[in-house]
Amino acid sequence: MSAADSPGVVAPPPLLYLIALGAMLGLRWEWPMIIAAPRALLWPAIVVCGCSLAFGFWGRRTLLEAGTAINPARPTTALVTQGPYRHSRNPVYVALTTLFVGITLAADTWWGVAALLPLAAVMHYGVVLREERYLERKFGDAYRDYRVRVRRYL
Repeated sequence: MSAADSPGVVAPPPLLYLIALGAMLGLRWEWPMIIAAPRALLWPAIVVCGCSLAFGFWGRRTLLEAGTAINPARPTTALVTQGPYRHSRNPVYVALTTLFVGITLAADTWWGVAALLPLAAVMHYGVVLREERYLERKFGDAYRDYRVRVRRYL
């Protein structure tokens, strides 16, 4: 695999989310910054997490069925435009972000919002935009046409 056949993301996205999750939980441990009354957010958290997991697994399965890499550090072998990729160019990242919001609700802390802001910036500039430049180099007009038809996130 050549370095040119990779988007050169700053870090694996799951690692970025785990770092933000660890920061959120560590800060919550020291300074809770509670959002709502005890257990008020439990059911909304379960619903948000469940929906995000379903959307994320649909995106993952769609990539696997297309025979392309899920890991953004590996070469992409196909431009995937079916399944959830008809609605979002980044459904797995949307799912990870939504899962993070669900966990924030379950943890009942404003620290999740505080951690999400830098996480979203790193994901956007360090992962998504790099992937977009890579896909445009690799697939040219086909990717540009797809980009015009489908939103980046939602």
